[in-house]
Amino acid sequence: MPSAQSITRQEIAANYQRIRPHLRRTPVIEVESRDFGLDGGLVACKLELLQHAGSFKPRGAFSHLLSRPVPAAGVVAASGGNHGFAVAYAAHRLGIRASIFVPTVAAAVKRERISSLGARLHVVGERYADALAASQNFAAETGALEIHAFDQRETLLGQGSVGLELEDQCPALDTLLVAVGGGGLIGGIAAWYGGRIRLIGVEPRAAPTLYRALAAGRPVDAEAGGIAADSLAPRRVGELMFPLAQRYVERVALIEDDAIREAQRTLWRELRIMAEPGGAAAMAALTSGAYRPQSGERVAVLVCGGNTDAVSI
Repeated sequence: MPSAQSITRQEIAANYQRIRPHLRRTPVIEVESRDFGLDGGLVACKLELLQHAGSFKPRGAFSHLLSRPVPAAGVVAASGGNHGFAVAYAAHRLGIRASIFVPTVAAAVKRERISSLGARLHVVGERYADALAASQNFAAETGALEIHAFDQRETLLGQGSVGLELEDQCPALDTLLVAVGGGGLIGGIAAWYGGRIRLIGVEPRAAPTLYRALAAGRPVDAEAGGIAADSLAPRRVGELMFPLAQRYVERVALIEDDAIREAQRTLWRELRIMAEPGGAAAMAALTSGAYRPQSGERVAVLVCGGNTDAVSI
């Protein structure tokens, strides 16, 4: 099987043409950085929380369903919530049976939306790793097609389309901040840009999966806690994305849960954008000072998910 390092811009672009009819081309808005407590310049915000199913995840889900043969048993996915919602959405659109496994940490709003789309929902264990093991057992027993949240080639190809769109929307970009859970999003984007911009990963200090992996030189287990545990705490990053991260991710900025909450409040106060904790994490790196742009640096932030009921303001 080809490695993730062999993913090319041409493959991402070809895959994008296949999945594009089923996606929204999410907007980019430029805001004055002083609105976020920073000094001067503009910050470009790519609003992937406006994607179908409330996050970037349908890009990978449709990539799988439109490029792989689906058996009669349908598809199965494990998720902290957003990936499961996206797979359920894509399967519903394409008339495919879906079974989704989530842990108890998955937000109620995500569970409800998964069930509302006709997918069979299984709540198993406390963390993503528990749901993943159960989904793998289900696939072995039923023959259902596994759709991994971050560690399959089709997932990386789909998520790489975020980079494709962003480069078209913001061609003169220096730096992009991306929240990291399992790494499918930043891995796909890294494959698209290939080192042509600075990529900064952003992780909660309570779930430093890529940070630990880069320090160890390989994916290793990390803590899986914090307020963004349903989207940014898979225990370890994917094997396929890791070589891309080693090569193209400059560093990982770690943020506290309080910084994520403050970023949520700031996004709501200044832009009336209601992001979930994982969706606000990249912005939290800016608002907390975990990443400090240089004068004149052209920075973009992915606001990657909005599946939440409310933000405490």
